[in-house]
Amino acid sequence: MIAVFICLLLIANLAHAKQSTLLPEPVIAALSQELSGETAKRNLEYVARHHRMRGSRGFRAAAEHIIEQLRAYGLEEVRLEQFPSDGKIFYGTQKSRPAWDAEFAELWEMRETDAGWTPHVRLASWDAMPVTLAQDSESGETTAELVDVGNGTSERDYTGKDVRGKIVLAAAQPGAVARLAVERFGAAGIVSYAQNQRTAWWGENENLVRWGHLDTFAPKPTFAFMVSLKQARNFQQRLARGEQIQLRATVRAGKHPGFYDVVTAVIPGADPRLRAEEIAFSCHLDHQRPGANDNASGSVAILEVARAFSKLIREGRIAKPARTIRFIWPPEIEGTLALLNARPELAARIKAVIHMDMVGGGPETKAIFHVTRGPASLPSFVNDVAEHFGEFVNYQSAQFAGGASAAYPLFAPEGGKEALQAEMAEFSMGSDHQVYTDSSWGIPAIYLNDWPDRYIHTNFDSPANVDPTKLKRAAFIGAASAYFLASVKSEDAPAVLHLLQAGSLRRTSTMLRRRAELSAEEAANLTRFHLWHERALVDSMQRFFRIPESAGVEAAAFLNSMEKLSGGIKPPAPAQGDGRLIFRRNPKVKGPVSAFGYDYFTDHFGAEREGTIRLLQYQGLRGSGGEYSYEVLNLVDGRRTAQEIRDAISAAYGPIPLEIVLEYLRALESIRMIEAVR
Repeated sequence: MIAVFICLLLIANLAHAKQSTLLPEPVIAALSQELSGETAKRNLEYVARHHRMRGSRGFRAAAEHIIEQLRAYGLEEVRLEQFPSDGKIFYGTQKSRPAWDAEFAELWEMRETDAGWTPHVRLASWDAMPVTLAQDSESGETTAELVDVGNGTSERDYTGKDVRGKIVLAAAQPGAVARLAVERFGAAGIVSYAQNQRTAWWGENENLVRWGHLDTFAPKPTFAFMVSLKQARNFQQRLARGEQIQLRATVRAGKHPGFYDVVTAVIPGADPRLRAEEIAFSCHLDHQRPGANDNASGSVAILEVARAFSKLIREGRIAKPARTIRFIWPPEIEGTLALLNARPELAARIKAVIHMDMVGGGPETKAIFHVTRGPASLPSFVNDVAEHFGEFVNYQSAQFAGGASAAYPLFAPEGGKEALQAEMAEFSMGSDHQVYTDSSWGIPAIYLNDWPDRYIHTNFDSPANVDPTKLKRAAFIGAASAYFLASVKSEDAPAVLHLLQAGSLRRTSTMLRRRAELSAEEAANLTRFHLWHERALVDSMQRFFRIPESAGVEAAAFLNSMEKLSGGIKPPAPAQGDGRLIFRRNPKVKGPVSAFGYDYFTDHFGAEREGTIRLLQYQGLRGSGGEYSYEVLNLVDGRRTAQEIRDAISAAYGPIPLEIVLEYLRALESIRMIEAVR
């Protein structure tokens, strides 16, 4: 009976996905017609002209362009929020980083002549390519010999080498190199060819110059230049032959007290009872120049949604949503942490977030588009809504690409015509969505993102590699999801429930496959967590509306069937010893342990002691230390025992011993991020 029920439900949902959506056909048509990949790309081309570091003149120029466009598009409450950033003020777990600006920077190779050392080849220029100067470089000027120190992060890299007063050539990121090269051994500066953001295409293009970073809070200021792998190999070959390479570096740059600038605007809700609730669009506006896909693309995609909504509402083609829709352009993670900590009343109003970070990568980038769910600790139906619209675009674009009839091909005349082939993905970290979903706020988030992207964080992340069709499709998925959520009500419960049921069947299939690889005890734990998660998804509708009794009865019947399908629930063994400990979060420290350019845990616990915490180096079946630590803190709620927290993250990422979880919980307690419930 269960098997027949499942087959019928799958067939019904497949037909539903092909023939209809959660939104009325006229709304789908209006969004499809109005959203413009070309308009988005024109805005992207302007934004990508600026080197958009936090608090910098480049960031402000990009922010002012966003503000100008928002006002022209008719958005309301358009404003620039400013939060002081001086290196001392804390916004929850984020220690504010001072603003950073550069005036001038050049790196020259010198040639020895009868008149002495004279400029020969310019290797780097701030004016021509700002990415060649590492972020947070400080002013300095020197003419010095170049010394190859390999990776540059181990003392053995410096054995037998005198680098005092010289410039070091290193493979690692400048911030890591500076701790030894500059602070310990007295080097004057750094030339790095760090291959960050490694993908399968790493090293194939030797001409890429990658984004470099120095430590904002380093005790000794220095500067660093970034060069291509090709240039670094040229240096290494010449140095290996015994050739002396003399470089001249000139840098006028530095940190200074400033502000986190955050642009916001709204489309006010129409329902007097619901307009205080908000659906937020998020992105991050900051990045190196050009930073086109990362993340001018997300910034202009949500700007295009704002334009389209405003125009369609003004023309009467779609109704004003019941809830307010807000748009936010911050510096990545740190700006979001500043906003949510400084404006708690705003955080309390946001019911869900659509976050876009890298949504325009064209074929050259090798990008795969993802519609990514929230963390296992925060089950929410909003992710199923996003998947619904993602699957709709997948189907429509595949039909169109294959030459079949498609009512909504969603392509831009100046863009590609390929099928989207978006992946419906489990939670991954790496952007502002993880701030919203942190249990300090517990705001469900939809994360739209490209990965991999072979040009991320390089000089080739340019507008030429951004596809207007991709921008239009990402904007559509976000806009459709937001518009539905902004007006969803009790009458929509059956449609949402059917969506959850279809997703539950897929997720149950994945769970059954995974538990086959586990011991009996861990398999039972995974089953318990999975069934809890599916029930919590249904319950999450109450964040938006009251679940009608009839829908509740249907949901209970379905979930009971799922429990039988899964073999029933085996009760866990009672927690023993310290596994019975319960912790709660310190409400005065809001945010994840690792922020941006600053790690709260490392700073307060100590870098050396941090190396002894086994959870941070743990490698599970589907996650590593960063994922485990993020979810452990999220699961600390004043009710779960340590054993229950261990069981939950073991279900999410793979089994982990209780003692390793307890060790981390006690470390968090020692720095007062959490406290034991007595």
